[in-house]
Amino acid sequence: MNLKGRSQSKNTGMPPPPGNRVVHLELCTPNLPRACFFYTRLFDWRAETVHIGSGHYLALDLGTELEGGVAEQDRPQPIWLPYVEVADVHAATDRARSLGGSVSMEPREGPAGWRSVVTGPAAGEIALWQPKA
Repeated sequence: MNLKGRSQSKNTGMPPPPGNRVVHLELCTPNLPRACFFYTRLFDWRAETVHIGSGHYLALDLGTELEGGVAEQDRPQPIWLPYVEVADVHAATDRARSLGGSVSMEPREGPAGWRSVVTGPAAGEIALWQPKA
């Protein structure tokens, strides 16, 4: 990290390009009410219920430029899923696959943009996000 809090490229010493930054942090949990109770009280984050289809999503105000949310998902263990903004979600997903990653969710369109979820060969899941113009 440099003094301004931005990491630098190991090859050039220059700041990374403006894209490819973490823009959203999402908690995927089997127990949405219990998770929200804990985090909103621990950090004073505000949660707002957003109705989507047949379920609910809680948007979190993390107090920073980074957006957050909590999604209820049937999974054995909760995870935090970072979303990285990319210029082209299809190309970034293909690149992850070519680098030995696996794709747990192919690119799909939502109301605000496109996303996919990939896993590195020796790493956790990460979402790739391409916002609509």
